[in-house]
Amino acid sequence: MHKTILRKRDLYLNRIIAFQDTEMIKVMTGIRRCGKSSLMKLMAEHFGKNCEIVLHDFMAPDNHTIIGIENGEVTGREIGGCVTNLGLEILNGKPAEDAFNYATYAENGHLLRSSSIYFHNSAGQPIGSLCINTDITDTTYFEKMLREYNNTHDYENREDASPKEVFMPDVHELLNRLIDQCIQKYGKPPKLLTKEEKIQFIADLDMKGAFVITKASDRVYSLLGISRYTFYTYLEQGRKMRGESRTPVE
Repeated sequence: MHKTILRKRDLYLNRIIAFQDTEMIKVMTGIRRCGKSSLMKLMAEHFGKNCEIVLHDFMAPDNHTIIGIENGEVTGREIGGCVTNLGLEILNGKPAEDAFNYATYAENGHLLRSSSIYFHNSAGQPIGSLCINTDITDTTYFEKMLREYNNTHDYENREDASPKEVFMPDVHELLNRLIDQCIQKYGKPPKLLTKEEKIQFIADLDMKGAFVITKASDRVYSLLGISRYTFYTYLEQGRKMRGESRTPVE
């Protein structure tokens, strides 16, 4: 006798419950059982264990955007995980453009080759993405050996050879990485930065989408040794210098 197994879908259930007892018309839609999981598994099996396949839902709350993943051990992520630093920039308003075969880093330092395509709603807003991340650490090592044998070093001289995207298991680790990058840029404790440097420090994080993360502003103004009011003043000054003006983040 076939037994039906009900899977817990608390994420979606809680989003629906929020609209109960309201006058809003509730319509549940979605592409169900169309083969997303099967397609992702097919790709993972075809490309092997060093290839991670990730499906993101940008509408998920609290940046828990990963709703499907195969071979997650490549980056150490799982369902319910967060976007990358580039994903934060897109959630912060940066145009979502498909990208192929760009270099990225996993949390363990492994070098990956990544490709991403984005899905948009009828208004043109990005609502999700499908990403492929292949661990090329070992093959790059052999490539280096071959280059040394062939006496070629073109790759090291390429301007785009440095990875610009990193993968973290949760959004707090991602925020830590973004903050560490800014600290390294100035080379001194954040509280010792000048006013102008603090404005630029906040602007750098803002452009990277850091303040899409809940409570990120609290972390930063404490780190810089300034008040909440001063933080928002500096944030707005940085945006005005870039020709932007947005509703303050919380």
